[in-house]
Amino acid sequence: MPEEPAETIFTWGAPPLKFGVGASDEIGFDLRQYGVSRALIITDPALAASGLPLRIADALRHYDIEAEVFDGVHVEPTDDSMNEAVEYAAAQGPWDAFVAVGGGSSIDTAKAVNLLTTFPGELADYLNAPIGRAQVPPGELKPLIAVPTTAGTGSESTAMCVLDVLSMRVKTGISHWRLRPTMAVVDPALTMSLPPEVTAAAGMDIVCHAAESFTAKEFSSYTRKRPEERVTYCGANPVSDLWSEHALTLLARAFRRAVRHGAEDQQARVDMMQAATFAGMGFGNAGVHVPHANAYPIAGQVKSFRPSSYPGDEPMVPHGMAVSLTAPEAFRFSFDAAPERHLRVAQLLGPDTPEQSDPREQLPAVLTSLMRDIGIPNGIGAVGFSESDVPDLVPGVMKQQRLLSTCPKTPTEEDIAGILTRSIANW
Repeated sequence: MPEEPAETIFTWGAPPLKFGVGASDEIGFDLRQYGVSRALIITDPALAASGLPLRIADALRHYDIEAEVFDGVHVEPTDDSMNEAVEYAAAQGPWDAFVAVGGGSSIDTAKAVNLLTTFPGELADYLNAPIGRAQVPPGELKPLIAVPTTAGTGSESTAMCVLDVLSMRVKTGISHWRLRPTMAVVDPALTMSLPPEVTAAAGMDIVCHAAESFTAKEFSSYTRKRPEERVTYCGANPVSDLWSEHALTLLARAFRRAVRHGAEDQQARVDMMQAATFAGMGFGNAGVHVPHANAYPIAGQVKSFRPSSYPGDEPMVPHGMAVSLTAPEAFRFSFDAAPERHLRVAQLLGPDTPEQSDPREQLPAVLTSLMRDIGIPNGIGAVGFSESDVPDLVPGVMKQQRLLSTCPKTPTEEDIAGILTRSIANW
């Protein structure tokens, strides 16, 4: 049989960006440029209590934009919580635009609200296959301005939203370029009061975004796609590589400082917010792989773990924490497929880490040193899982084929089981 032609095309996209201390004060002006007269601000209860969403609503009214606040976002959103937000927005609408204020939970919820109020239907219509039907949004969405208040998900840059499907006890998402925010307004001042534990967990999401996208399967190693087959995650490419590398450089100098002295070290907060946004510009196009795929069932099947400094009494493993717990072992697995790229990540993220005798151990050594320094739990065992839970976790990982296909070395069920088992403890 003739060999299938190799891919020669990659895609890259990101929203317009306004970055800097005080940027959130200009949202009224920015939104008015889109001819908006009525906007819904979407946020969570803790942020609503801080007064920030009301301050933004007042700024919108100053530009003759009618604004209301929905503060029912669930931290680590579920299909139920997103449906509640969609129902509220539909009942109180129509809206000309949406403003997401918060971490990835608020921004991702706003993406789903925008989609399902513009084109009414079911979440399952758009969820990634095989969990959902992976339908394509049929047209343009309303303007969405994303205002992140944590340095982590990079959701302000990406075309994905992520949620827990409660009935299946697994995380999945919706992925399409139309979901990408219209504008990202990134104000590091909004993160100054983040507790160390939240800074650490969210920051590990940045680390893994940058490391996974830089070590992803290269775009040119796929077979050639037809235009209608192109997906958001196209593999590692020259543009995404640049953003991922820069994010890792910022993390190396700022992450530990932001965790230890974040309340007074504004420059560390600026660097972390830039790293989150830049890593979003990288992975939002190249893709992520095994650590993120593992994280979804870890978060979805949590039993009793309750992290400090997070709201609510429900058990949860914060997304960035869940992603990091198997990262050292996942990168040991993928090392052979792209050794130079793994070593480059280690060099940028841990320039002072001693050289390991086995090159495969360099990136895991950098990661475990960082995780220990910032207080990340020691493996999935520290958040309540044991070896006996691995058979229940593996099917949830294997459902994440959109992510696993981005890994430069495609894992089997046995590979994933081994990675999870060896991640019970990382040190």
